[in-house]
Amino acid sequence: MAKQPQSLFGSRMRAARERAKLPQDRLGVLIGLDEECSSARISRYETGIHQPPFEVAEKLAGVLGVPVTYFYCPDDQIAELLLNLADFSETELASIQNSIRRIRKKRSGV
Repeated sequence: MAKQPQSLFGSRMRAARERAKLPQDRLGVLIGLDEECSSARISRYETGIHQPPFEVAEKLAGVLGVPVTYFYCPDDQIAELLLNLADFSETELASIQNSIRRIRKKRSGV
């Protein structure tokens, strides 16, 4: 039976890995780990036994196609927004940002 993630980072990383349909050993190799230890290392990150350095988190995010901030975001709804925003082009993001500014102005009565 697989160990359950004990950290926010581990939980988000496992979700992203499963969404990408990558086994632990393959993910480890794709970020540059030695094939011999890749599965164990990824497992330790997912279970919260070890926290990867930020540079490794960036590699994981790149391979998994998620923003690195997704791994660290404590709010599930905002984490989901981060995943959705990652799929938009720069032009679309600028448009979304403008929409948010308009909404905030309306809310503040300006």
